[in-house]
Amino acid sequence: MKKAIFGILLSLGVLTGCTTNENLDNSSSSNIGTSFIPSLTDEYYRGFSIDNVLYSDTLGDIHYNVMVPDSYDGSKPYALYFSLPGYAGLYQFGAGINLHQENFVFEAQKYISDMIIVTPQLSDWGDRSANQTLELVHYFLNNYNIDEERIYANGYSGGGETMSRVLGKEPSLFTAYLHCSSTWDGDLETLAGARVPVYLVIGENDEYYGSRSTIETYDELASIYEKYGLSEEEIENILVLDVKDHSYFSSQGIEYEHGGGNLFARDESIMGWLFSKERN
Repeated sequence: MKKAIFGILLSLGVLTGCTTNENLDNSSSSNIGTSFIPSLTDEYYRGFSIDNVLYSDTLGDIHYNVMVPDSYDGSKPYALYFSLPGYAGLYQFGAGINLHQENFVFEAQKYISDMIIVTPQLSDWGDRSANQTLELVHYFLNNYNIDEERIYANGYSGGGETMSRVLGKEPSLFTAYLHCSSTWDGDLETLAGARVPVYLVIGENDEYYGSRSTIETYDELASIYEKYGLSEEEIENILVLDVKDHSYFSSQGIEYEHGGGNLFARDESIMGWLFSKERN
């Protein structure tokens, strides 16, 4: 019966996150002892090279898909965008499967043309995957000409759990972050210290997480900023809470609010916020 329920939820796009993490590698990202392995498939999908691998001595194979614009020749710095998918986009379900399920990386190209886009396919939503993501970020910073004023990220569902951990470890790497249909697992004090702009968006009746956790994250982070002496206006500039009622989804033909989080990718007010940010 549990297997049957799992299959139903997966087919509906509802089961995209989890809260139990076992056998995790909790070592921090070191960017030492890594090597690049060219694409294992030599395949492309809508401009993305499928299943590239960065090998780490401590973290193992780190699988990712990447789009490097044809115009990139290393002569000038390019923006960098990391997008972490939900549960059904993890590597165990197939190389490149996330590109067929989520639209964030495709919609992002409408905002910044000179941008390298990386979408990892990891193995879980805990510290191991967070450290693998950081290893990848450092790899691109060390091997590509990256505009460090424009490094963006989003995480959807389980990918949001992972990215929140990343933001709780090395937030200063990022210019801005979009947290979609998820819950926050990372360290908020560390994040607040870097004052990285964060946009929290979720359905009011999200079937997997609910919206309470996201609201509590917003309240806690706003409280930390108040403790630091930030004004209300300053907080509003770096922290946004956006809880969508059901009509937001149903008006676009979607009844499941959690799986409907993919709609945020084509919402100009949401994605436009992310890519309008530049590091001060």
